[in-house]
Amino acid sequence: MMVSGVQGIGRQATVATAKFCFVMLAMIFLAAGSLSYWQGWLFLLHFCGWCAALTAYFVRRDPDLVRKRMSVGPAAEREPSQKRIQAFNSIAILALFIISALDHRFGWSVVPALVVLLGNALIAIGFIGCFFVLRQNSFAAATVGVTEEQRVISTGLYGVVRHPMYGSALAMFFGVPLALGSYWGVLVVFPVIGGLVARLLDEEKYLVRNLAGYAEYRNQIRWRLLPGIW
Repeated sequence: MMVSGVQGIGRQATVATAKFCFVMLAMIFLAAGSLSYWQGWLFLLHFCGWCAALTAYFVRRDPDLVRKRMSVGPAAEREPSQKRIQAFNSIAILALFIISALDHRFGWSVVPALVVLLGNALIAIGFIGCFFVLRQNSFAAATVGVTEEQRVISTGLYGVVRHPMYGSALAMFFGVPLALGSYWGVLVVFPVIGGLVARLLDEEKYLVRNLAGYAEYRNQIRWRLLPGIW
């Protein structure tokens, strides 16, 4: 039964990852208006490669975590405030991809290849950060909530900042428009950060109310997102 369950989660996660990558491919190249977009192809190979590698790793190591992270988006959230925040975040993140690809179509930016590679490096840093966060925290669902067995994780990256997953996402968000060859897309990162901060602050209020020990952890670890800054 356990093997069958793992195989089922593996199939679901693989299909979900493939669908996600196909949607990104369609969205980016429709917005770009051309298949002659090497930055877009490099980005997709790189980004989807990381998605596939992390999915394969955690299906084997922690299939329950993969199951928890397959419920995503505003509809999956249980808190009304998080539904609203995630609706905004979904639109902002879509705009990040689309505006960056539109930049290629209309030639708004001239981005050197070295900067494109820097963007891909930021994406890699973001995925590596997410990898270590997920290894350290098996409770890291994609939605805000608390399970009966959940406990506060305060070691590893959680001993540096309270939200290392969001910190890793910051690097990724800044990397996306650069990897797609767009300076204008970088402007869209700032609404994305605003939505991320709103989610983080609302999530902390929820965890203080519902997760034993989180208030003490919040007092112990000063920085929320970026050490030495905030």
